[in-house]
Amino acid sequence: MDIVTKKQLNVLIQLAEADKHFAKVERDFILKLAQDRQYPQDQVLALIRNPEPIDGLGALSNDQKFDYLMTCLELVFADQKVFESELIFCRSIAIKLGFRKHIIDFLVENFQTRSREELKKTAFADYL
Repeated sequence: MDIVTKKQLNVLIQLAEADKHFAKVERDFILKLAQDRQYPQDQVLALIRNPEPIDGLGALSNDQKFDYLMTCLELVFADQKVFESELIFCRSIAIKLGFRKHIIDFLVENFQTRSREELKKTAFADYL
């Protein structure tokens, strides 16, 4: 079992519920990510029904940490509505990943105008 993907899906499921409305587009995003990573759909559905506590995320590589953040942001933007509860959740994940919480504000402001590579470079230079 791919524990990195499982943890990431678990984080995304809890983020999707942060605004108290697990939108279909968010569910579809999570299921597509799982499919792309060849993670079994039945296990994703079990996680959706019963999310696990989010424990330490510090053992990830820098690339994995950045990927966690970016997929969180992609999920936040998936339903075209950005809620403060989602941003608060993302900030807590950023901190667990070893970033400064203000990275979320930077990523939200620049998500649609800068390339992923530019965002990554700034993230590691200014927010880690």
